[in-house]
Amino acid sequence: MTVEQNVLQQSTSQKHQQTFLNQLREITGINDTQILQQALKDSNGNLELAVAFLTAKNAKTPQQEETTYYQTALPGNDRYISVGSQADTRKKQYKPTRTRCATIEQTHYGSKDKRDMDVIDLTGDDKDDLQRAIALSLEESNRAFRETGITDEEQAISRVLEASIAENKASLKRTHTEVWSDSPNPYDRKRQDNCPVGLKNVGNTCWFSAVIQSLFNLLEFRRLVLNYNPPASAQDLPRNQKEHRNLPFMRELRHLFALLVGSKRKYVDPSRAVDILKDAFKSNGSQQQDVSEFTHKLLDWLEDAFQMKAEEERDGEKPKNPMLELFYGRFLAVGVLEGKKFENTEMFGQYPLQVNGFKDLHECLEAAMIEGEIESLHSENSGKSGQEHWFTELPPVLTFELSRFEFNQALGRPEKIHNKLEFPQVLYLDRYMHKNREITRIKRDEIKRLKEYLTVLQQRLERYLSYGSGPKRFPLVDVLQYALEFASSKPVCTSPVDDIDASSPPSGSIPSQTLPSTAEQQQGTPSELPSTSPTPRSFIHKPFTQSRIPPDLPMHPAPRHITEEELSVLEGCLHRWRTEVENDTRDLQESISRIHRTIEQMYSDKSMIQVPYRLHAVLVHEGQANAGHYWAYIFDHHQERWMKYNDISVTKSTWEELERDSFGGYRNASAYCLMYINDKEHFLIKEDFHKETGQKLVGMETLPTDLRDFVKEDNQRFEKELEEWDLQLAQKAQQEKILASQKMREPAPSVMTAQAEEPEYLEQPSRSDLAKYLKEETMQAITKASSEHEDKNPETVLQLAIKLEYARLVKLAQEDTPPETDYRLHHAVVYFIQNQSPKKIIERTLLEQFGNRNLSFDERCRNIMKIAQAKLEMIKPEEVNMEEYEKWHQDYRSFRDTTMYLMIGLEHFQKKSYIEAIQYLICAYQNNKELLSKGPYRGHDEELISHYRRECLLKLNEHAAELFESGEDQEVNNGLFIMNEFIVPCLPLLLVDEMEEKDIVAVEDMRNRWCSYLGQEMEPNLQEKLTDFLPKLLDCSTEIKGFNELPKLPSYSTHELCERFARIMLSLSRTPADGR
Repeated sequence: MTVEQNVLQQSTSQKHQQTFLNQLREITGINDTQILQQALKDSNGNLELAVAFLTAKNAKTPQQEETTYYQTALPGNDRYISVGSQADTRKKQYKPTRTRCATIEQTHYGSKDKRDMDVIDLTGDDKDDLQRAIALSLEESNRAFRETGITDEEQAISRVLEASIAENKASLKRTHTEVWSDSPNPYDRKRQDNCPVGLKNVGNTCWFSAVIQSLFNLLEFRRLVLNYNPPASAQDLPRNQKEHRNLPFMRELRHLFALLVGSKRKYVDPSRAVDILKDAFKSNGSQQQDVSEFTHKLLDWLEDAFQMKAEEERDGEKPKNPMLELFYGRFLAVGVLEGKKFENTEMFGQYPLQVNGFKDLHECLEAAMIEGEIESLHSENSGKSGQEHWFTELPPVLTFELSRFEFNQALGRPEKIHNKLEFPQVLYLDRYMHKNREITRIKRDEIKRLKEYLTVLQQRLERYLSYGSGPKRFPLVDVLQYALEFASSKPVCTSPVDDIDASSPPSGSIPSQTLPSTAEQQQGTPSELPSTSPTPRSFIHKPFTQSRIPPDLPMHPAPRHITEEELSVLEGCLHRWRTEVENDTRDLQESISRIHRTIEQMYSDKSMIQVPYRLHAVLVHEGQANAGHYWAYIFDHHQERWMKYNDISVTKSTWEELERDSFGGYRNASAYCLMYINDKEHFLIKEDFHKETGQKLVGMETLPTDLRDFVKEDNQRFEKELEEWDLQLAQKAQQEKILASQKMREPAPSVMTAQAEEPEYLEQPSRSDLAKYLKEETMQAITKASSEHEDKNPETVLQLAIKLEYARLVKLAQEDTPPETDYRLHHAVVYFIQNQSPKKIIERTLLEQFGNRNLSFDERCRNIMKIAQAKLEMIKPEEVNMEEYEKWHQDYRSFRDTTMYLMIGLEHFQKKSYIEAIQYLICAYQNNKELLSKGPYRGHDEELISHYRRECLLKLNEHAAELFESGEDQEVNNGLFIMNEFIVPCLPLLLVDEMEEKDIVAVEDMRNRWCSYLGQEMEPNLQEKLTDFLPKLLDCSTEIKGFNELPKLPSYSTHELCERFARIMLSLSRTPADGR
């Protein structure tokens, strides 16, 4: 009997019963099938009574009900079931209630007779609403199945897509999320070289992107989809609901895959494929499911689509379904049930693994493959039961679901498990194969024995490392060392607790100056002392600050009475004991290490490394159980590197980055799905070659004719968009050119008039502005040169004046000054000297300073100005590279602009105007980073700017969170506006430099603040806004989005810039160190 026939033969009553059990499981969070079936029996099919029975405080666990778990042991049962149902039963795990936000709930697939589930939204937790939801859900599910034949799970998938499409349409209407819209410049959306194409997030669909990209990068799967041709019978009207659903979906999936292959766009829009999924069902729900359900349903539909094709093409043989052959395997369940041995073969798809309590993937697999003792179906049977799973046939693509959630009954909600779980790049599965079961059992027994011995050794070692009988414990070797140090200390005074009037110390002690006792210091004045006490010494009356401690007084206690013989014996014992303890500790540690190595190498012999599976993709989730963001790491098998697929962003990555984001235990990110491929099945990743020439096919060459035409049309539309953009820019440039030529034809004012009308403060400081500011210094240099040289020849005076000015600037450049005094702002040449610019650049700059028209107010200066201008004209192009010259001055102007951004940002920060401050600080940091990339003295202190940028974001985040917590619509909207407009665009800037640990910690603090709201009760509208916002906050993409508009710099002069910068930096220097 085939799998498909078995599924089709299930009766309507069985589906109704399964629906009832699934609803109970979703409502109560209980996965124990025995308990659920007993509740079904006791309530006579009444869902409300069943829920009341299960949630009652004094409810007793049923002992004798039957469970579908044991159906695997029945003889002749050849159907395949969900491995997840078994894992959930034996682990007694609870399944979280789904909410409307994206979840990481682990729902297993692989069993068609247990796939159909319905979902009830319990986010409100209101009892009346709960009762109504139960009644309506049962009534709706029964009616819907009778009328349409659509299962509850299909309705759930519809709700996923309805929510996503609605979110996408709603997002288009928002004005505060423009930062997430497509760039108007099509060149920003143009694909670079052969970089992989990303997928646009069309509304909480990052899970779609992660799954689709992982499957698309399986070349065999890609080939199957791209070369899929609908069966001939489907050319007419679809015969049934499956054809009506699957064929349009396959068409859009082919189109999407074709665009991922040959599009000229940086990313493509998957809305049409998502729309097909949405339109397949008619549901008004708005609940979003987890990504594993989507993956299950996606492969289920693909399986159905290829099954239709396989049945049409079969030639008297059993049809072969490529989806089943690619993703489904078989395992053998062997064991004892009620004292009787059994063996049963079952089929599986995604294989679920529990994470909690395990440190690596092999430990998870061992726990999943070996089931301990289980209860009997009937209490009168005393025989023990248990079973093992052995893989008999592994699929080419093996997918593990990592269950990273647990249901918190006290809180009534799911919680994500952030524990670290390691997994290898190459996974050897020989130990789990049925053919190796005997040798594996022997090795498991040996490992069990070694681990028991290891536990004993670790307990012994712990007694050495944590010694003592009280609450505080220390390493024994340190205790002995401390005792030895105490015994070896030489006393130089009497005990500080002895009375100052005690008799002279006993023989053998060393005389010393005594100190007042603690008791005497607490007694205060001498009048409070007993009258019988001797005359107090004078130092008793002195304040503590006036007392003088002898310089030879030891800073640690020492024994008061010990002879040389006693000390010698004690030192000998302590030395010997310490050596013995060190040797024992070292031996224990070495023994523990040897056992660890033995366990690790237990399966390393050649016979147990014959079934290698290589890691192909890791699907990652960041966030909590109720919401978060998904992305994928996918291995490029031909370039041999990891790639990170984060919606529209596709970037190169490393195994180290994957470890950090996927293993867990670091931030809130961890893997929830691992996709391994058989390392010996090369067809999975084999590229296409031309049948005749043998040359490798790339890009559009790999597409069938119809898809090639489809992609060409889309690329032509995009190229037209690029041409229109170029035309707009050309027209704009032409208009500017016409305006410029009109201005040139206007009569120019005289030199003196132009000078008189030149404003004191310029929008952008030019070199003429700098010359005006330096007019006084230039005049001083000319005056000093004239007085020092008898020859009043203007050229001679000019040469000497330039030397004097240069000497002054060199002195300033070499001077060690505090941050508030930055001479680089005073003169460009100081900046050039500190950054070792070419000498010709400095010489020309100084000539421009003395050749500026601002010096033409008297005859002497005018003559010097003319000579300087003549020298400038005489400089040949080969003597000074004007392009390099302009570049140096452009860098200097950028430095001054950066200073202005920093200064204004810090001024706003001190005024607590954080929204204004962050915009200027972000610009300052980015400009400064670019300057520092050219040299260490090109910009300002990067750590200073980074600190205030970080603090400003934290202050803004705190303010936005407080607005959200108020619950008032206007305040909530304002808070989310701040987050969307000012904080979210800045997070990639903090994450791009992963070496800056403080920035990463700050980002996690901000994210955790908002994720903490998931566990709190709130109004439905607030919950909706929160789930809409969180994926944007948790997006780990390092693609820089930036602000819609950069802040404009006000008018300023050099003098004003220097004064204001000195003032703000001086105020920062008075800030306490812990405040920065």
